[in-house]
Amino acid sequence: MLPTRHPFSPESEKIRLQQAKYIAEMEYLMYEQMERYLAGKMVAEEKAAFEALLQTDPRLAEQLKEHRTLLHSMQQYGQRQQLRTKLNAIHTSMEQEAAPKVIPMWQVFWKRHAQTMAVAASVSLLSVFGTLWSVQQMKKPVQQQTAHYVELRREVDKLKKAQTAIIKDINNTAKPAPRPARFSGTGFALSANGYLVTSSHVVEGADSIMIENTSGAKYKAHEVYRDQAHDLSILKIEDPAFTGFSKLPYTFKTTESDLGEKVYTLGYPREDVVFGEGSLSSTSGFQGDTTAYQISIPLNPGNSGGPLLDDKGNLIGVISGKQEGQDGAAFAIKSAYLLQIIGELPLATTLSPLLLPKTNTLAGSSRPQQLKKLKDFVFVVKVYN
Repeated sequence: MLPTRHPFSPESEKIRLQQAKYIAEMEYLMYEQMERYLAGKMVAEEKAAFEALLQTDPRLAEQLKEHRTLLHSMQQYGQRQQLRTKLNAIHTSMEQEAAPKVIPMWQVFWKRHAQTMAVAASVSLLSVFGTLWSVQQMKKPVQQQTAHYVELRREVDKLKKAQTAIIKDINNTAKPAPRPARFSGTGFALSANGYLVTSSHVVEGADSIMIENTSGAKYKAHEVYRDQAHDLSILKIEDPAFTGFSKLPYTFKTTESDLGEKVYTLGYPREDVVFGEGSLSSTSGFQGDTTAYQISIPLNPGNSGGPLLDDKGNLIGVISGKQEGQDGAAFAIKSAYLLQIIGELPLATTLSPLLLPKTNTLAGSSRPQQLKKLKDFVFVVKVYN
């Protein structure tokens, strides 16, 4: 009988590293091809072969689309930087022109030409103010384009400190007060065996993580995988009191949703779960991000990591943030990218497999009935550090 090879022996680790190196080299070559294609440097035969490959490989086509969007964004950023440099040069030139000049024998000169200088000064002031006004008008479109993306992690330290003080007064014992949570967000179950997902910025810097739902179920969890690029983190419950979830009522949509679809979410912008409803207002996210949707749901700090579902109860995204100063402009990472990192999870962890639900029991139910089935699988994620 052959000896059993340990799944994490040096040989298997060496093979895994070789595979990873091979994948990285292939991805580099593919991105090099995309760069040459977008730059128009391919010969006709090579270009035709590459375009044929795009027709048969949807993932490559999506990567090319994202790469084109990235290059376009970089070009726009460079143009803005050039405009800013020009405006700064104008300001510097104006300041130098407006600086007082030392004129020899100014007192004599002033007596001889006071009236002429007064007229000239008035004309100069009007010219300077006119130029300044023009520059400010030129800057306005640039300022309007500079939008800010806001992560929806809720800071709860002040609230928890106040609650801790009340607990101390009530108990009046020498027992130390519970450690207050620093931040909170939302997460939801991925599988019956204790996997969850939330936004990676929610659990960033956490020493420990606690999850809790409206039924009072409370468990300790830890982060097992992070995708910083898509702002997603996979959590796993590690609490001895956890025996598993019941059957999850939703499934994960693999195709892109349509513009104008009705969508809704559950989250924890406060201690109680809050329902929000709206529509899918764009199939791209902040500044044209193709990995996200824009939705017309008013959201607040604490909603990050919450589920985004369509009318039929299919999970289509994960709430991530909103645009500052614009109500109803929130964003959610598409479920396709969540499924992508779930597919990569077995390569990065030795934990039990993550088995996604295959049956949607929310379809055909009224919205209140959908929420009753859903709320036990949506958790407030409390971060301690």
